[in-house]
Amino acid sequence: MKILILHGPNLNLFGRREPHIYGTTTLAQINERLTALATELRVELELLQSNHEGALVDKLHECIDSVQGALINPAGLTQHGVSLHDAIKAMPFPVLEVHMSNIAARETWRAHSIISPAVKGTIQGLGPHSYLAGLRALVEMLRDAGG
Repeated sequence: MKILILHGPNLNLFGRREPHIYGTTTLAQINERLTALATELRVELELLQSNHEGALVDKLHECIDSVQGALINPAGLTQHGVSLHDAIKAMPFPVLEVHMSNIAARETWRAHSIISPAVKGTIQGLGPHSYLAGLRALVEMLRDAGG
């Protein structure tokens, strides 16, 4: 089983960007934790971080037949990523949305995700554990479905 992990714009700055909101865990540390969990769960990961919506869309298209599911933290594209929303809806596999912070508890404009209607579910507000919980949930869902 192969899972795609997509990290959106500015997430390469985790650990430095607004640590009072996102904490001090870096993206490299999150990816290390995800990789360790994937080994435990006996799944393979494909990881990408991009500051460009088109690169994330391209990766989804590229993986349409080679992965069984995806996790995405759309970051700044959460509220405005129309082409990302549309690409997710076109995927034949489940996609889960993850956020380090609780976007509903932040600025009013952040509370609405246009990505959420395109995904199977959302996990937010748990810091790096949002990613880990998302990976566990996705793998369990796929295994329950016989994937």
